Amino acid sequence: MTTLLLSHNACLEHRTPVGHPESPARVRAVLDALDDPQFEALQRDEAPRATVKDIARVHPPAHVEDLLASMPTKGSAHIDADTAISPGSGEAALRAAGAVCRAVDAVASGQAQNAFCAVRPPGHHAEPETPMGFCLFNNVAVGALYAREKYGLLKAAVVDFDVHHGNGTQAMFEADENLFYASTHQSPLYPGTGAASETGVGNIVNVPLGSGADGTAFRAAFDKVILPALRTFDPDILFISAGFDGHADDPLAGLNLTEPDYVWVTKELMDVAQNACEGRIVSTLEGGYDLGALARSTSAHVATLMGQDA
Repeated sequence: MTTLLLSHNACLEHRTPVGHPESPARVRAVLDALDDPQFEALQRDEAPRATVKDIARVHPPAHVEDLLASMPTKGSAHIDADTAISPGSGEAALRAAGAVCRAVDAVASGQAQNAFCAVRPPGHHAEPETPMGFCLFNNVAVGALYAREKYGLLKAAVVDFDVHHGNGTQAMFEADENLFYASTHQSPLYPGTGAASETGVGNIVNVPLGSGADGTAFRAAFDKVILPALRTFDPDILFISAGFDGHADDPLAGLNLTEPDYVWVTKELMDVAQNACEGRIVSTLEGGYDLGALARSTSAHVATLMGQDA
């Protein structure tokens, strides 16, 4: 099974203030972990820069241009209390979205069975005209619409197991019956969306988990709700918003997931993809703020994508 790893050094140049949890050290920790000999068989490629046209499938062009033009020339600035930008942030955001598009190219053309994008800034909180929650552009939504336009993969599904609800992805998908979004997330927690009653046009599936929930509750949410809905949707391509901040060691939330839970959910999603869309999966990094837990969880996820036994 061929897995492609996409990243770019620009993702390290998106600088946030000292002490900010969404720091360059996150991608550094992931890439260091994936340099282990265990991952020698990974294909590796640099993330290209997404074009404004690519991003404008989900964000208005004027918004894209204005956001890119707003980057400071030195130091850092804040879009909101959580979301910081620096001189390198625009390039990092273009590379993060471009990584997902390049991953789509690889799995749609048969170059790779699946792909993992080790990029930042993350994306799933970014709404059509509102960067928020550490996110500038919605990388996974950009990839989904790119897959549709370039490869005719009409039915795109995103499954999000970040501890925070992907309000941005939901907002972009909820009116289109050929786009599917499913999320497990802690609730109540930022950003306050993701109630089970939020169902879009029947294409949105939310399973909120209470603080302290562990792998048993997480797996039940998938077994009983998300996986059956995903199978019914029958996607042409499957995206994963792979946030690892539901880990028990993560400082920003209160779920108690462990590496075996990420292995299990990855295997389950691979099984659905194998039956629905010839195994085509594009996974992209979202949250995860304890560096050790992030490195271990990402390693477990990628090894599973590669078909390695955990």
